[in-house]
Amino acid sequence: MEGPIKNSYWKLENEPDTGTYHPILAGLEDAGRIINGIWQLEVQPLEGFPSPLTLIPSYPDLPMEDVYPRVVQTDIRGIYLRDWGKGRVVYFPWDIDRVFWEVMNVDHGRLLRNAVEWALNEEKPVTVTGPGFLDVMIWRKKASLTVHLVNLSNPMMMKGPFRELLPLGPLVVKIQLPQGKAARKVQLLMRDSIPEANEYQGWISLTVPEILDHEIIAVDL
Repeated sequence: MEGPIKNSYWKLENEPDTGTYHPILAGLEDAGRIINGIWQLEVQPLEGFPSPLTLIPSYPDLPMEDVYPRVVQTDIRGIYLRDWGKGRVVYFPWDIDRVFWEVMNVDHGRLLRNAVEWALNEEKPVTVTGPGFLDVMIWRKKASLTVHLVNLSNPMMMKGPFRELLPLGPLVVKIQLPQGKAARKVQLLMRDSIPEANEYQGWISLTVPEILDHEIIAVDL
């Protein structure tokens, strides 16, 4: 293991033949580079892998006239992607999760999210469109679906104690129905109300006017 690493970056690589970027870099295409983590494992690939991230090694961060990369191109990879049978594998040989937890770097968060979505390789069963930061959980039973929306937006987000509840809304929620099933009834349990829900080609969509701390969408099938 190498580290602690100081002032190092990952270079975003496009496909040389097409100039396009791998889907795992979606939303980062104009960044050029993102910051590295603190600890990194040396990995030797035994076969070919896509190389969407390559290492820009550490260089001085002071004095200012000395702040420039000594090596601008390497073949050291920051991510390994592979299709395996019906599944997919994403491997980071560096501590992206720990660094994101500590400093909440937006680029790291986007890369982690893209990695999960690429590995799943299917449409998300629930999407929420609107402001703020939510924890989203879906439960399926034989004759129902339940979607929990927990409002995490607060001044101490991701750090434990809540100082203040900041209401969110309106939020547009889209839920995938089980194949061959239709929605018989849709309710917002915390608000104790029945929203207007539109059903189309195996999906329902509805608007949650506001969430203070928690809302539960109950769908009877």
